[in-house]
Amino acid sequence: QAELGVNEHHQNEVVSYMRFARFKRGMCLKTVDSCFQDLKDSRLVEDTFTVDEVIDMLDGLQSVVHSEVESELINTTYTNVLLLRQLFSQAEKWYLKLQTDVSDLENRELLHQVAEFEKSEYTSSNEKSTADPIKPKLAPLNEGGSELLNKTVAHLQEENEKLKTRLRTIETQATAALDEKSKLEKSLRDLQMIQGDQKNNANQDITELENKVAALKSQFEKTLNDTTANQKFLEEDLMTTKHDLLKVQDQLSTAEKELEKKFQQTAAYRNMKEILTRKNEQIKDLRRRLSK
Repeated sequence: QAELGVNEHHQNEVVSYMRFARFKRGMCLKTVDSCFQDLKDSRLVEDTFTVDEVIDMLDGLQSVVHSEVESELINTTYTNVLLLRQLFSQAEKWYLKLQTDVSDLENRELLHQVAEFEKSEYTSSNEKSTADPIKPKLAPLNEGGSELLNKTVAHLQEENEKLKTRLRTIETQATAALDEKSKLEKSLRDLQMIQGDQKNNANQDITELENKVAALKSQFEKTLNDTTANQKFLEEDLMTTKHDLLKVQDQLSTAEKELEKKFQQTAAYRNMKEILTRKNEQIKDLRRRLSK
């Protein structure tokens, strides 16, 4: 069986539409046949005709057939517009922007592939039972019609979450560095108080304490400098991460806008509307014929 390159669910939807189109095509052909039969029954009642009479009959037949075919083509266009409108409406619920390539509509190879697919489906359907299950109405699409844009949006969302996590980590490290700085400053003040309380002790003890204080102060200053440098680096990293987060959010917004723009540029809605209008016109015409 010929395949169209879509999943099973979508292929079943295509088969359903092709059956509908085949039915409409058959109705149109019957209408054209009836035009010729009407001419035979109403005008071809004599054995001989003049050239003017033949021309008059052919002109009348041409006008009727032209009107019927034009009406059917218009209704087909409107029906296609309504079908695409259903698909696009479902895509909009998932913030997707579907895109069509009109140039592929005249691709002989693809058209032949569709013809083979229709032929195989029609043959297989004749072999099956005539009782076909009722097809459900189209449900909102769970997967995007534009896979590339969906992947882009998902990737940007993932990057957004990663940057948010990284931002929280950096903020936690910055807070820890500030706490460490506060503890070191408190230790320095305590050492200075101890130094003041022991001024009356022996010179040796004072010298030892001064040496300890100097060593601790040097270590504190070194640690403080390292902490300050680390804090500055964390602050710079925090700003860079925030900029990256804003950039990813902007890319995400741009991708969503691009998806919406591509969807609005499609001709699907117009085609479906034209198909529905043409169908209504055909029903009205059939009713007029039945009345006659």
